[in-house]
Amino acid sequence: MTGAGADAVTVGVVVLTMGDRRQELQALVESVAAQEGPPATVVVLGQGVELPPLPADAAAVELPENLGIPGGRNAGVQWLREHGGVDVVVVLDDDGLLPQTDTLRLVREAFTDNPRLGIVSFRIVDEEGLTQRRHVPRLGASDPLQSGPVTTFLGGAHAIRMQVIEEVGEFPASFFYAHEEADFAWRALDAGWEIDYRADAVLRHPRTEATRHAVYYRNTGRNRVWLAKRHLPAILVPVYLTSWAAYTLVQRPPLSGLRQWWAGFFEGVRVPCPPRRPIRWRTVWRMTRLGRPPII
Repeated sequence: MTGAGADAVTVGVVVLTMGDRRQELQALVESVAAQEGPPATVVVLGQGVELPPLPADAAAVELPENLGIPGGRNAGVQWLREHGGVDVVVVLDDDGLLPQTDTLRLVREAFTDNPRLGIVSFRIVDEEGLTQRRHVPRLGASDPLQSGPVTTFLGGAHAIRMQVIEEVGEFPASFFYAHEEADFAWRALDAGWEIDYRADAVLRHPRTEATRHAVYYRNTGRNRVWLAKRHLPAILVPVYLTSWAAYTLVQRPPLSGLRQWWAGFFEGVRVPCPPRRPIRWRTVWRMTRLGRPPII
């Protein structure tokens, strides 16, 4: 069902910012306002910073501190709940842009057509229209123009059915940064929801490297351990962590980065991150059939 049925799907857009991308933020909000169909509810959250002036149709929320990416998203979802609620939550990076006017319409139609669709992952392109390999949520040299079911999604450009959040819970705020999407995706898959990568839903974003974040290596190492401890059957935990340790070594990070990664890894081993709710073996098999068993 498309058309009028899809138009009945209400959309809320959550944008987190640290206040240093005023022009990009303005352009993003304007690109959301230019979308076809019913207007989305837009909330911009300043992570411990004062927000710049925003268009009148975007709500401004200044958080007293930086809650991290998952904590900030949770605050945005809570704001949407308190202001009437929506059917779908769209999360966009503050330096991104929706270059097409049909993106939110495509999202509405996707959720309308498939009642078991829980998450839509957008395609991210750079200024030249190219997609970095790390922005395709599949293993291997996958074609970024190929849509289809996946086992995770992109943090900077995605849409989640609000019902999924209500059912499986919020993003893990304690992660702060890195792998919070995988944590949420595994819970959604275990609850029977589907995740689709949609090549036709596009966010334009400057070409960047994940290692630009100061906490990248430490949080990546720590949160991989937490992810495994929280959600994998016990027998798969050492397999998963061994494969990721080997992968990290093969990538040959700088010595300082490797030290931070191992520091984070052992922090994850030492520090608990409850609750522990292992996914079911049928979810493991389902992820394997989708091309990404939860040991890689």
